[in-house]
Amino acid sequence: MRLCFLVEEHYRRDGMPNEVVRQLKAWGHRVDVLRPGGSLLRMSEVVDAGAHDAWVLKTVSGGPGLTLLEAAASAGATTVNDARAIRGVRDKALAAAIGRGRGLPLPPTYAAARPELLAQIPASDYPLVVKPADGSSGRAVHLVSSPERLASMLPELTGEGLLVAQPYVPNSGTDLKVYAVGGELFATERRSPLHPDTSVPERLVPLSAEIAEIAARVGEVYGLDLYGVDVLLGPHGPVVVDVNDFPSFRQVPDAAARVARAVLDLARGAGSRPCPETGSSLARRPGRAVSIPVQATAVTGAVTPAAAVTPAGPTGEPV
Repeated sequence: MRLCFLVEEHYRRDGMPNEVVRQLKAWGHRVDVLRPGGSLLRMSEVVDAGAHDAWVLKTVSGGPGLTLLEAAASAGATTVNDARAIRGVRDKALAAAIGRGRGLPLPPTYAAARPELLAQIPASDYPLVVKPADGSSGRAVHLVSSPERLASMLPELTGEGLLVAQPYVPNSGTDLKVYAVGGELFATERRSPLHPDTSVPERLVPLSAEIAEIAARVGEVYGLDLYGVDVLLGPHGPVVVDVNDFPSFRQVPDAAARVARAVLDLARGAGSRPCPETGSSLARRPGRAVSIPVQATAVTGAVTPAAAVTPAGPTGEPV
């Protein structure tokens, strides 16, 4: 197969997706890597729907990569993840509206085009977590203790574009990160970026049936196939605080091979989800299978759907 990976400069030397690219090449596939943030793009020519079997995006939010992916999708190309699904989670204000509207346990969310408008949030909702709506990798995430503290931070927040604010969810100082790849879910525990003094080694942890069901539901609601979900265990139960398309998959066993197999399955039309709005294939390709819900079974490290994972050949490539 021939694949095009859109990789932002921020991830130029990261294992994810570079190890995935190496794995795919080792299996004999052709992979072109385009760095949209460091290239002059001739938009009238850069997207040729017949040149690649699929386009894969690994870029920061707000960069030009998503524009290219959407151009490829508009030309009829298969994209990983689907361009509309990525747009739906990269805009955190939009993601909150979609998720809350579909019953996901997200906190109440405010959005403001100017930071001074956040002053209208009731004092009873403090402390607040304030971050850019297009933020990624923990950039510019602030824990704001009071309206007075917000007032002092207004110059710092100016220039961040659309902001979102959510009531802080009391927690132990650790985040639960659930990764979805190839029909499996893997849970890891790590230090919360809002609690830098907490010492928590990042590690695989058991995944409860409740969290597994929430994580699987996230994929269905947003139409994602490869994704990560940040979950806090608050005093009233689990709360989804962020969703990422194509995350790092840190601590996932054989992550590069798993992601490579998932990309191939999606490129071949074997693993995409139906469109949340219409029920049609997200990449508008015939013959794609609907993902099967995750079994409500608690295991250590991973949860596998009721259907078997695609078998692998002698080299590890799917057959």
